[in-house]
Amino acid sequence: MSETLIAATSEFSALFPAGAALERVATGFVWAEGGVWVPGANELRFSDIPNNRIMAWSPEGGLRTFRQPSQRTNGHTLDLSGAMISCEHGGRCVSRTTADGTYEVLASHWQGKRLNSPNDVVVKSDGSVWFTDPPYGIISDHEGIRADSAIGSNQVYRLDPRSGEVEAVSDAFDRPNGLAFSPDESVLYVADSGRARGNGFGFDDSRPHEVRAVEVVDGSRLGASRRVAEVDIVPDGLRVDREGTLWVSANDGVHCFTPEGRHLGHIAVPETVANLCFGGPDGRRLFISASSSIYAIDTTRQDAAAAARKVYG
Repeated sequence: MSETLIAATSEFSALFPAGAALERVATGFVWAEGGVWVPGANELRFSDIPNNRIMAWSPEGGLRTFRQPSQRTNGHTLDLSGAMISCEHGGRCVSRTTADGTYEVLASHWQGKRLNSPNDVVVKSDGSVWFTDPPYGIISDHEGIRADSAIGSNQVYRLDPRSGEVEAVSDAFDRPNGLAFSPDESVLYVADSGRARGNGFGFDDSRPHEVRAVEVVDGSRLGASRRVAEVDIVPDGLRVDREGTLWVSANDGVHCFTPEGRHLGHIAVPETVANLCFGGPDGRRLFISASSSIYAIDTTRQDAAAAARKVYG
């Protein structure tokens, strides 16, 4: 096993093919975030938030600027049609960009009040859009535009695909951040990065730094929750593979957990990791957004969310 892969259990090595090694595929960013693989374009798109741009990287074409300015966009995902759904710190909204470049705002307010700074987003198999809304884009001008919160809390929201209504499904988190559904969509995993005050303001050890599993009730509401894992410093982004393993970004790399919270091991990354996503031609390559660079490593797993879009069969 590569020295990059630090096993805590014997199952960890099965997550990677023989000879898997971490590779830096692109660099030159201030704070790389929110990657999504776009199969139709055969490219990774990700945010460089302080530079106010969305970048794209492909094995054939290398690095290019996809959009600048980008409204300090953070997390991205794809909807069921393959359009890119984005969380905008600067725009304080969730937006949609189709393959032909058509852009629209999906959500900017809740109960008439402007959102804080949408951070991460996932699309369920019924087409609903679920997103987190911590204050990281409004507490300074580094990752957004400094402003007071109109809502006064940091919530998780669901956007109904038919009515377009934005509903708050949880206010139980300090600073909800990354999120992902379990393979059967009966659980929504949410990373709470409350310990991170954000934008250079340090850490508050009295606040949470954990991933919680929240029961999905009737497909559209959230119920009881339990702690899956407490993550050193803070968890940020997360993904769940088709077998149910959680892949969680952290200060020292990417940590893997079972659904019960058993730590399997971690991928050591030489820069602080913000987010991650699966991609590549077969969906088994893990792309890691880490401070100034994008890293990649081959795995034996695929993203559970890709199953809803039937991307890889």
